[in-house]
Amino acid sequence: MLKVQFDRQKHRFAALILATLIWETIGSAVLAQNANLSPKFSPDPTELKGAGGGSVAAKEIAGRAETPTGGCLGFMNAEPNHTIELKAFFTYLSIQVQSAQDTTIVVTGPGGTWCNDDFQDKNAGLEGQWLPGAYQVWVGTYNRDKSTPYTLRISETR
Repeated sequence: MLKVQFDRQKHRFAALILATLIWETIGSAVLAQNANLSPKFSPDPTELKGAGGGSVAAKEIAGRAETPTGGCLGFMNAEPNHTIELKAFFTYLSIQVQSAQDTTIVVTGPGGTWCNDDFQDKNAGLEGQWLPGAYQVWVGTYNRDKSTPYTLRISETR
């Protein structure tokens, strides 16, 4: 009887270890929050959380040093932090990083690539008309390999 009880505990422990490993694997994917948005989405603003920064220069990701919306500055991960799928044309949409640290942003999607540094104070962002389609968003910091938590706010409100 004691051996059966021990085996149950052993199996429960193994199941707990397996569940933890699965959560850690899936959890990192969950951190890369994405959004699918149509006009008049709710909630407005929609917020995505992440950690910005990395070892790749923003100008390498953008393929240029400057865009009409600002310089491609800072360092980011090679992979985008978020993918935002816009289901229709937006006459106005803003994407703004909110962080305690100075941030930068690169967005690629239908119609081009856009960079920004100081949209509002030290926080990066972009606003204007947006075509439907998939947009990749990278959030960066000024120091290579320095990570910072942030919230990406997406809004139709001016």
